[in-house]
Amino acid sequence: MKDNDVIVVGSLNYDILFKQERLPHIGETYTADEVAFACGGKGANQATQCAKLGLNTYMVGKIGNDNFGSILRTNLIKNHVNVDYLGESDTSSTGLGVVNAFNDGSVIATISKGANFDILEQEIELVDPIFKRCSVLIIQLEIPIEIVELAAVKAKKHGKIVILNAAPAVPLTDRIRDNVDYLVVNETEAQFYTEISINSIEDAHKAAEVLWEEFHSKIIITLGESGSLYYDGSDYYFEPAKKVKAIETTGAGDSFVGALAYSLINKFSVRETLQFCTAASALTVQGIGAQESMPRLKEIKSFMQNGD
Repeated sequence: MKDNDVIVVGSLNYDILFKQERLPHIGETYTADEVAFACGGKGANQATQCAKLGLNTYMVGKIGNDNFGSILRTNLIKNHVNVDYLGESDTSSTGLGVVNAFNDGSVIATISKGANFDILEQEIELVDPIFKRCSVLIIQLEIPIEIVELAAVKAKKHGKIVILNAAPAVPLTDRIRDNVDYLVVNETEAQFYTEISINSIEDAHKAAEVLWEEFHSKIIITLGESGSLYYDGSDYYFEPAKKVKAIETTGAGDSFVGALAYSLINKFSVRETLQFCTAASALTVQGIGAQESMPRLKEIKSFMQNGD
């Protein structure tokens, strides 16, 4: 039987999404057009996308002992994510996110750390039986950097594939860089690590080369409505984005990462992988809220075959 276990070590946030034309000016009170509430956090989003694709997914993280945490836990269970290693903080509330979504589908967000920063190293040690049998570890940077490092080292010790979505961009340790197989960043994060402003595909090529020299891993730079670029130290592959009507882009990158894990487990080619990940993201941006909008496998296959 094919091993399709995935561990996601990361954040969980309860999101408040404001749909609005613009941000308020300093001192101004501005009325949004709509408000919505959604389950979020990069870790929980990526775990949800993995599970929606049929992967046996474990979420490792921490929530608060409050209503928001209960909602997040319940939603993961509804989407068939294993929450046996989801802890509950005695001292901090659940992480929160405030997302501003604009008419063109673009978003900005402010998050609070909350219980996400209460996860302890001994809690990662408890997951060791799953690290031994999983295929892929997914990590991001909305939790303490020492936890990210420990998870990456533990996964590589057991010979597993490590995907780092370096978001939000923060300085990384050598032990993290040395234990990553796939680095996924967007234009802003790529610029943080390379000091190259990405305004074209050529700029993305240059940034990918710099990132490869630093990580010696497979590099994927997501370029929003332009597409995504892959580089492995010798070969490039560019996949243009699908032309769809974006409602808001929350979770598009997380959907891409979850689809990447599925592609690697199923041994897709680079071309097939980027096409599959691009289709997943294109479907996600057509709805409100990350986890609710993330597609299931049959929806991605239909979209890739029929374009709708």
